[in-house]
Amino acid sequence: MARDDRGTDDRRSRSANRLDIPRELRRTLAIRSAYDADAFGRLSERIARFLGTGKFLVYMTATILFWVIWNIFAPESVRFDQYPFIFLTLALSLQASYAAPLILLAQNRQESRDRVQYERDRDIDTRTRADMEFLAREMASLRMAVGEVATRDFLRSELKSLLAELDRESPLGPR
Repeated sequence: MARDDRGTDDRRSRSANRLDIPRELRRTLAIRSAYDADAFGRLSERIARFLGTGKFLVYMTATILFWVIWNIFAPESVRFDQYPFIFLTLALSLQASYAAPLILLAQNRQESRDRVQYERDRDIDTRTRADMEFLAREMASLRMAVGEVATRDFLRSELKSLLAELDRESPLGPR
């Protein structure tokens, strides 16, 4: 039987195209950067929190007022944005185009935290409800047990009636 080296190569090429066999790891010279989505999310939340403060509104208002006043009243040679303030419009549009996705990302992260907190609250509520039902059953059983226990007044009245009966039936007469 003649040996066919082509069959071995053919099997190797077929196994490389198969999806159920893992590929061999290849080493590359390029360094893969590690992307920490959580760190970026935390940064976006900090930015979104700052954008929602009065401090940001004051800073933004002061910047725009300075920009407009400077470009109206400064000498012609030092003005950098003439009256229609196209550069200011561009800067504000750029700020808004970055602020909106950052705010949405922060909202999504908050929604995820709220969902986890909701699940925890639901679990705690379920356990609390089970505990309350158990305690209610225990209270009901205690009430039933207490209902069957003779009270002090009941025992006194029974003893008095027995004593009276014994006195009546006694051959010696009442005491």
